[in-house]
Amino acid sequence: MLPPNPFQPLVLRRAGLWGLALAAGMAGAAVAMPAGPIPAVAVPAMPASRTSSAVVEARARAAAERILRSLRDGDANARYAMFAPTLQRISSPALVAANMKRQPKLLNWSITTVVPAYDASTVQATLQTSAGTRKLLMVINADGLLEGYHLDLSDQAAERVARDFVQAVVDGRFIAADSFLSPDLQSEIPPASLQRKWLNLQTRTGNVVRVRDVLPSEQSGEMKLVMVTIEFTRLTDNLYVILDRSNAIIGVDFPTEPAAPKPVPGR
Repeated sequence: MLPPNPFQPLVLRRAGLWGLALAAGMAGAAVAMPAGPIPAVAVPAMPASRTSSAVVEARARAAAERILRSLRDGDANARYAMFAPTLQRISSPALVAANMKRQPKLLNWSITTVVPAYDASTVQATLQTSAGTRKLLMVINADGLLEGYHLDLSDQAAERVARDFVQAVVDGRFIAADSFLSPDLQSEIPPASLQRKWLNLQTRTGNVVRVRDVLPSEQSGEMKLVMVTIEFTRLTDNLYVILDRSNAIIGVDFPTEPAAPKPVPGR
């Protein structure tokens, strides 16, 4: 039986929540990374008749090294070329370059774990950056292309993680935004789905003017809820972000029924 949802009163007050029930019930403890290595994404076993596990592992490791070198060198074109087609369709070298400028400089790295699988291997690495040490999980397909990634941000404030996530969405950097989600939630909400949800919301709210406030709302032992107030051209509304104890995002509420625009005060 799933544990009770500590944020249930808020959930019941809002219509059309996206991902909260899944997040609160399934992902809270599964992605707690500070105490150990980043959890590996479940991947199907490789059929015995296909390429050997050792060869697949070597290819995944080599692909990971190429991806990390492109980050270290600040080569946006090379990084974009290493995206899987599903990621390339919602990105561009210019968006990659914009995201690189926001990230700490990668100095060096070590690959700690490779879990080989024919369709998609999981690679974990420890990064040394200008902002300190980071743990990184990458999913690399059989062609050696990046299908997704997740960074451990357990040393950051929850409010900062929520703000950076929302700003990435606002900027159209949906691959970067998706990296803030827990691996479990990434499997439910890939970057293309994140893009669709956001663009659909703006058909009713208008374009973003600014992110106005980021405030903690509720907290339990396992989860934190952060409220992000966004000013759109038509109205102002709140977006709720749920994070686990390691600051991986395990739920997001993009309101399906935004608040109505407020009338102009009379004379």
